[in-house]
Amino acid sequence: MTTVAPFGAWRSPLSAERVAAASLGLGCLAVDGDAIWWIEGRPAEQGRAVLVSWRPGTEHRDAIPPPWNARTRVHEYGGGSFAVADGIACFSHLPDQRVYRLDGAGEPRALTPPGPWRYADGVIDRRRGLLLAVGEEHRSSGEPRNCLVRIELEGRETPVVLADGCDFYAAPRLSPDGETLAWIAWRHPDMPWDRSELWIARIDGAGTLRDARLVAGGGDESVLEPRWSPGGALHYVSDRSGWWNLYRLEGAASAALCPIDAEFARPPWIFGGAHYDFLADGTILCAYARQARWHLGRLDRRGRLAPIDVPFCEIGHVRAAPGGAVFLGATTAEAAAVVYLDTQRDSCTVLRRAARSPLDPADVSPPEPIAFPSAGGRVAHGILHRPRNQRYEGPGGARPPLLVRCHGGPTSSASSALDLTVQFWTSRGFAFLDVDYAGSSGYGRDYRRLLDGSWGIADVEDCVAAARFAVAQGWVDPAALLVRGSSAGGFTALCALAFHDVFAAGASYYGIGDLEALHRETHKFESRYDEWLIGPYPERRDLY
Repeated sequence: MTTVAPFGAWRSPLSAERVAAASLGLGCLAVDGDAIWWIEGRPAEQGRAVLVSWRPGTEHRDAIPPPWNARTRVHEYGGGSFAVADGIACFSHLPDQRVYRLDGAGEPRALTPPGPWRYADGVIDRRRGLLLAVGEEHRSSGEPRNCLVRIELEGRETPVVLADGCDFYAAPRLSPDGETLAWIAWRHPDMPWDRSELWIARIDGAGTLRDARLVAGGGDESVLEPRWSPGGALHYVSDRSGWWNLYRLEGAASAALCPIDAEFARPPWIFGGAHYDFLADGTILCAYARQARWHLGRLDRRGRLAPIDVPFCEIGHVRAAPGGAVFLGATTAEAAAVVYLDTQRDSCTVLRRAARSPLDPADVSPPEPIAFPSAGGRVAHGILHRPRNQRYEGPGGARPPLLVRCHGGPTSSASSALDLTVQFWTSRGFAFLDVDYAGSSGYGRDYRRLLDGSWGIADVEDCVAAARFAVAQGWVDPAALLVRGSSAGGFTALCALAFHDVFAAGASYYGIGDLEALHRETHKFESRYDEWLIGPYPERRDLY
């Protein structure tokens, strides 16, 4: 029997304390032989980032004890905090940002001196005894200097700058024969998802780069995630077609491997993105998004993409491993996990889960992707969750309140994966609508660029349109529309409340409230992002 009670007043099995009891943060997967490595962010240890390893037939183990903290602050958002090869792990330690080397169970030893440098996104060159990484020097005045550096694995020399001159660097990747280095670079005022370049250079016996040349990108193209095949062919992701698709470099030209309207990458807010890798049979295992929902597939040499039936709707950090691959995956009913995929059977095994869901499956509100009309004739997107609690139902003829959420970034997207924040509300009788407003990722470049020059306008229009659409469909109570957002989404929520009369109330969590202050005080990585979203400063101070 169910109890009839007003929407929004249902007794939920999910407490605020349980939602606030944050789960593990999982990220930065790597494979070394039969060993799988990853980072766990542990709230119970004051957020310490722990380097963890696992081998078949064993339990996962912490590779670094307290107080070691494997986290880098390059570009401030970090990511790519460690690299492994042949049993050697190199990682950045949060308190001093120096690089340390770990051999087996021994004590980590410093490879870089104290100073103003930070390091990230490295690759180990065993032949030369080097770590090739992104370096960031914080000087006494002006913005930080970004470059590529080499770090001697014995720590006998000061790190040496290999490449500089661009404002940003990412993804140094060494070819299988050790002869060529590829990397990504970009310049102010661009963000890497707007314009970026793919470079390669020979690397000599001393570890110096020679004959660097641009091989892809530039112009109006975003190039991401360079990766070498076992045979030495350079692959990468580009949005030159309007979608982030996979390409292979062939001499001076590039070939699209599978031209489809889907995204094979995410905006690289952090280092270490990996959405594809090369399997032992010569096929490519890849994660790709359609309408912001992620899928897993196998791409053969003829460019045929075969979907793999897995339950995960969020997939990332794809890495080939013996007998298959590993990735991070989350479902609509379970939190993120480190997952091993047996590619012979297409079966999945969870190696580590961020948290167990405290909800009965009957109380989980499933995601429903929707599309709806918005201002200017455009179509916007969202994910709807209806009220759900097996013990309650609403009064006849009544409609639930609606909570609209504006995601951050703003170059981000809503997710279909289990989110206890969403379920907190739906289990109490609220409808919850995540809006992928103009500028969101997962829908191609044209949709991502719709926010250029229109931040605080187009995104707000779409959130307002989402609420009105839900009312028009008869899903929700028109007198009980609410809006919330955090960071950039908080700015959108504030604009919706200030300039429109649709929402009865709203909440801004650490939201942006002063665009001029943002321009003056934010860090280098995003310091010119507002020039894309709003306009050049101070020339368009009137807009700010």
